[in-house]
Amino acid sequence: MDRKELSEKRPMIRIHEKLFPCPTSAAMELIGGKWKSVILMHLVEAKKRYNELRKEMPTITERTLSLQLKQLEKDDLIARKVYTKTPPLKVEYSLTDFGHTVIPVLQAISEWGIYAAEEKGEFIVE
Repeated sequence: MDRKELSEKRPMIRIHEKLFPCPTSAAMELIGGKWKSVILMHLVEAKKRYNELRKEMPTITERTLSLQLKQLEKDDLIARKVYTKTPPLKVEYSLTDFGHTVIPVLQAISEWGIYAAEEKGEFIVE
């Protein structure tokens, strides 16, 4: 189906055995929630190790980070590479080709977040 046909027929979308009535709902299944988009933004610039991500997101719990990384990997947004040749074991996370397609969306959300903070909140520098 082309985009015009999609907008006319408005088919349901199935992801993770769940049905979604619109593309926005389907997209939020993949990148929504408190941490997924944050993790993805941290991987835009470069691949990172687990502990690097923990340091960059000090308020995320280890369990939550681990679960979110597994889900993002399952959804093919990130890749997990394990290096076992030389101790200690090293694991790196990076965006996949599919993950790179969400970068413009995340950047737009980030820009809007800055605007929202300026209009409705404040910036606190510690």
